[in-house]
Amino acid sequence: MGSRQNILIAVAVAAVVVMFFMIVFGDNGLVDLRLLKNKHVHLQMRNESLAGENIRLHRQIDRLKHDPAYIESIARQELGMIAPDEVIIKSRTGRLP
Repeated sequence: MGSRQNILIAVAVAAVVVMFFMIVFGDNGLVDLRLLKNKHVHLQMRNESLAGENIRLHRQIDRLKHDPAYIESIARQELGMIAPDEVIIKSRTGRLP
């Protein structure tokens, strides 16, 4: 083999090595692809979580619009409201007799 042929082989090998590093580490390379796949999986899980939350909120809104017993339970629990004919008895110890 001549020295010219050795130089061409060395240049070709160097070009292949550079191309390999560009494919793996360059913009839109395998490293970026891996990061994007991880982000995609995370976003899918977040979307599923939000979809479940939306369904729960939709059901709660529907109950608040149409279910008087649910409205009453929310008023009692969150606002401490009582019916007009009810009386609250408090003990000094904080415990019921």
